[in-house]
Amino acid sequence: MSAVIADNTEEHPLAGVVDLERYPIHQRGGDAREDLLRRCRAQLDDDGCVVLKGFIRPEALAAIREETRELAPRAHYNETHTNPYNSDGDPSLADNHPKNVFGDRTNGFVAGDLIAQDTAVRRIYHNPDFQRFIAAAMEEPELHEYADPLAGLVINVLRDGCQHPWHYDTNEFIVTMMTQKPERGGDFEYCPQIRNPEDENFQGVQRVLEGDREPVKTLSLEPGDLQIFYGRYSLHRVARVHGETERHTVIFGYAREPGFIGRAERAQRIFGRMAPVHERQLEEGLERSDNLAD
Repeated sequence: MSAVIADNTEEHPLAGVVDLERYPIHQRGGDAREDLLRRCRAQLDDDGCVVLKGFIRPEALAAIREETRELAPRAHYNETHTNPYNSDGDPSLADNHPKNVFGDRTNGFVAGDLIAQDTAVRRIYHNPDFQRFIAAAMEEPELHEYADPLAGLVINVLRDGCQHPWHYDTNEFIVTMMTQKPERGGDFEYCPQIRNPEDENFQGVQRVLEGDREPVKTLSLEPGDLQIFYGRYSLHRVARVHGETERHTVIFGYAREPGFIGRAERAQRIFGRMAPVHERQLEEGLERSDNLAD
């Protein structure tokens, strides 16, 4: 059995925010943290997704929900008609090929430079123990905060009628936390690791787009739930939101290497503007390290 090297739960900066008794992310050793990490790793290996239910303490959740509610009106909305690969269609392929199947996507995003330093969500994002825990859960040696001032910490806002149709993420992983659940809809659906760098599995994707539910898993996330998800290989979507209550989700942006900055055109599309760092990089160009369609 391993010994607990550091605990100090009551003194930890996140003690009043995160349920550290249930999720001892602050410990540097000990069986409780190792058991938690084993469970997370097993779920990520199994289907590329793990949800830590009730990660946020109930008494802190109301304040965090209010933080995102106050910021939500500042979200920039973008409406697009997109396929799962966020690309143009291919006229050489059949009409029902996944590259030629498009859906309406409407999303709102609050950029990171609008989120104050004294908010609880920012304290979570910057906390070293939180970062180390996420890295360990994914068996990464370390993770780094984005150098992108807009995309590092983001609030996703889905109001009535908004949805995010079937798609893949450009990042291999994403860390999110729901803070407000909509009245109806907004479920998270995914097809675990339906593709890989060697095989796009277009036939499998086409069957899902045509209504095949066999490979689909559905999560009805609750406020305070933390999710780690490998969205680069798992087709996924957020179902259409209905009602006056919006769906709010915090996105914690981390990268394997320091200095990550998103593409300038993506910043313009997602946030309606660019930061100076994007303008300086317009001429540099960014290339992906894999050969997947998006």
